[in-house]
Amino acid sequence: MTLNRRVSLIGAPTDVGAGARGASMGPEAMRVANLATTLEGQGVEVLDRGNLSGPPNPWQPPAHGYRHLPEVVAWNQAVHDAVYAELKQDRLPILLGGDHCLGLGSISAVARHCREAGKKLRVLWLDAHADFNTSELTPSGNIHGMPVACLCGFGPRELIEIGGHVPAINPKWVRQIGIRSVDAGEKRFVHEQELEVFDMRYIDEMGMRHTMELALATLDANTHLHVSFDVDFLDPEIAPGVGTTIPGGPTYREAQLCMEMIADTGRMASLDVMELNPALDMRNKTALLAVDLIESLFGKSTLMRK
Repeated sequence: MTLNRRVSLIGAPTDVGAGARGASMGPEAMRVANLATTLEGQGVEVLDRGNLSGPPNPWQPPAHGYRHLPEVVAWNQAVHDAVYAELKQDRLPILLGGDHCLGLGSISAVARHCREAGKKLRVLWLDAHADFNTSELTPSGNIHGMPVACLCGFGPRELIEIGGHVPAINPKWVRQIGIRSVDAGEKRFVHEQELEVFDMRYIDEMGMRHTMELALATLDANTHLHVSFDVDFLDPEIAPGVGTTIPGGPTYREAQLCMEMIADTGRMASLDVMELNPALDMRNKTALLAVDLIESLFGKSTLMRK
């Protein structure tokens, strides 16, 4: 199987689910870092659909365990509709975040598409955080810490029903990679739900190659691979432009190997790039690195590979 080379960029300029302002500028930073022309250099046809619109960030404290729930619902509904529309046209959507609460809208659209097309779904969640909090467990109320739980059916009705099916996904379809920050209550919940998590200790002990071999195992021609790439997956030494930096993430080489092994499968059919925060970056360094890694997802390699 070969990768779909018809790509649509969708900007979602909001930080409504986050605890720090600035991720709303992420889509523009990716464009400034020449994402479209870089992909075209890999033989990809790129359509930039521009930015979605939604409510502004009201910057209010949490209510009933959730911050900005109505605004988060509105943005995720817009993301769901946009991503679903591209998949229906047999295009590969790249969602440019925005904070990671938007993964809910994106993946619920992908799951809906897979149900209708009779495909299996595998989600790679590249992140420093498990994002498996609930309103009972969350220390902050920030919904960008909850999208995986919401996708698995644990969350407010307005969010978990966005894709038209509850739960949108089964926890067994998810592989989390690079995790190194999980809240205490969240840790127990991840364990109870049997999420497959390759945390940084696992990567340290077993290496990125072995980790990715397991995360990508059993993919077949009928599997839709969705990559949800939170830029805080990377070590903050190389990627400072994120709101929640956690030391000890994958190095540049580990991240490249991760992306190249995903590219080797030829199965990636949708992508999120989340939590890029140019307000906290240095000279757009993190956006440039993200573009470099996305180029690898589309087949950039040092030498010709068979």
